[in-house]
Amino acid sequence: MPLTDVKIRNLKRQDKTYKLSDGGGLFLLIKPIGKYWRYSYRFNGKQKTLSIGVYPEIPLKKARQKHAEARLLLADGIDPSAHKQAQKQARKAEALNSFEALAREWHSKQVPHWSEKHAHILLRRLEANVFPWLGNRPPGQIKPPEVLQVLRKVEARGAVDTAHRVLQVCGQVFRYAVAIGLADSDPCRDLRGALSKVRGSHYASITEPIKIGPLLQALHAYQGRFITCCALQFLPLVFTRPGELRNARWDEIDFDKALWLIPAHKMKMKTDHLVPLSKQALSILEKLKPVTARHSPYVFHAMHQRQQPLSDNTLNTALRRMGYSKDEMSAHGFRAMARTNLDEILGYRIEAIEMQLAHAVRDANGRAYNRTQYLDERREMMQAWADWLDGLQASVND
Repeated sequence: MPLTDVKIRNLKRQDKTYKLSDGGGLFLLIKPIGKYWRYSYRFNGKQKTLSIGVYPEIPLKKARQKHAEARLLLADGIDPSAHKQAQKQARKAEALNSFEALAREWHSKQVPHWSEKHAHILLRRLEANVFPWLGNRPPGQIKPPEVLQVLRKVEARGAVDTAHRVLQVCGQVFRYAVAIGLADSDPCRDLRGALSKVRGSHYASITEPIKIGPLLQALHAYQGRFITCCALQFLPLVFTRPGELRNARWDEIDFDKALWLIPAHKMKMKTDHLVPLSKQALSILEKLKPVTARHSPYVFHAMHQRQQPLSDNTLNTALRRMGYSKDEMSAHGFRAMARTNLDEILGYRIEAIEMQLAHAVRDANGRAYNRTQYLDERREMMQAWADWLDGLQASVND
């Protein structure tokens, strides 16, 4: 007699295992620890049993449906147990055949050919910008519009250059997928020209960590005027615009709070700007104060006119004397250096970075943030940045 839902619910578990038939080889196996659906059948003259599931996760109606599907396979000469195992293996293979798994495999094969820092940058670009949205997708099923949608998210936060770099690395992963047979084509190939162009800038900048260390070492070894040397060492730590640094005044520096308040009239955005000062930045100011504060309002005053700040070309001229051409590095370039590495290497939020760069940052309602927004995070960030730069400089001699 066929089973019913009421009968199954009222079945009592016993010390010994027993079974109740529903007909056609489908039966419910009742064990002391639970109730299990089974299908008993013969294939190629051998008695076999297919596991269908556990009751009540698989109710009677669902069990009969799976039983009927298994019987259809059997009628077509297909072993239901072998078919189930093949499906299981296919699902396992599909889980391994994800964009993230493929990208990490590609990355691991390339690591021996890269520097440690370069390998870290590439992987972090994928982890931060791609894996959350495409990581679990089979690479062969990802279409160009899906990749573009992910890249648009990067563009939307103002990181257009990073969007182009993410597109480049995704293309390398997809071409690897094509090479090993997991994709038929590279969807990134069809996205050429789809992204916003990177705005050209005449501010040359060194952003690669492997090149930053030697630059910092050159700044500290520069044999110029003491005030100029201090300005060159101070600028990477605060990455303000060069004009803001040159016009810094001692009455803007709060040593107790470790803050530099730049008044609105000196700022490009015409709003007050706070610069948290790291221990390294404060150390430079403390060495410089006895030299300039006693006879000038300016932290970095001109050589012959103490009541005037450093000239426009002083810092760039020093960089040229160190051997850095105008196409290689500029005083303004320390801003791009910080923006790129605080995002890609140190992993700080774009909002905090943009605020520290004194860029216009607005909330969801379009309102500009005030000067103290993210201040605690920015304090931590500025100290971490200074420590990271110290590490790069020290690594040059290792």
